[in-house]
Amino acid sequence: MKIKKCRIVNKNLKTIILFFFFLILPLASYSQKDVTQFLDIPVDGYKPEMLQKIKSKGFTANRNKEDILNGEFNGTDVNIVIATNNNKVWRVAVLDANSTDETNIKIRFNNLIKQFVNNERYSKEADSTIAKYTIPKDENISYEITVNKKRYEAVFYQKSLKYDSLAKENEILVAKEKLTDKEKERVGELILEMFRESMNSLNKQVWFMISENYGKYSIVIYYDNEFNKANGNGL
Repeated sequence: MKIKKCRIVNKNLKTIILFFFFLILPLASYSQKDVTQFLDIPVDGYKPEMLQKIKSKGFTANRNKEDILNGEFNGTDVNIVIATNNNKVWRVAVLDANSTDETNIKIRFNNLIKQFVNNERYSKEADSTIAKYTIPKDENISYEITVNKKRYEAVFYQKSLKYDSLAKENEILVAKEKLTDKEKERVGELILEMFRESMNSLNKQVWFMISENYGKYSIVIYYDNEFNKANGNGL
């Protein structure tokens, strides 16, 4: 009996392992095609191509350094810097061109959080997480940065290209009073696909932070392609 029971456990374990293997495999192959976007431009490819694509959006080359772009983004004058790994673009950094004081940077940081939360392109964050990011009005950020070495940053994730359409289809089916066997099967498929797309969003990270320089403050926004990021393989 013990041998038979052991075989059943092993069989179930193999089934579980195979399930997760076939779950992750399609995710890995699809994820490479769906990466973080900046101004609807995939953060991918080679740097010269990326520079040209961003220029087509109205940005111009910095007069002192051609691989830095200047322009206006989200109502603010900015400098854009592109980071590469093995010659492939993995990050677009958007830096405020002009710094400001402590009061204004707190307002700007908190407004950015609201904008990301209300943007349908990004996964909704829990209220507790947003509260953690938001800077209280009475907080002395100069003291926190200098003495406590605190980093003011907030992290968001772009939805995958397919997520909204899957969620809408699932919502329509679930709202029905009675489902056919085929519809029930489709709901199960949709839940699995939505899970895959949610996992893919973790590779489409967009985050921003406050940068301090001699008592002046600015915001830096990072659009990261996690697939092209250095992972230590070349060490």
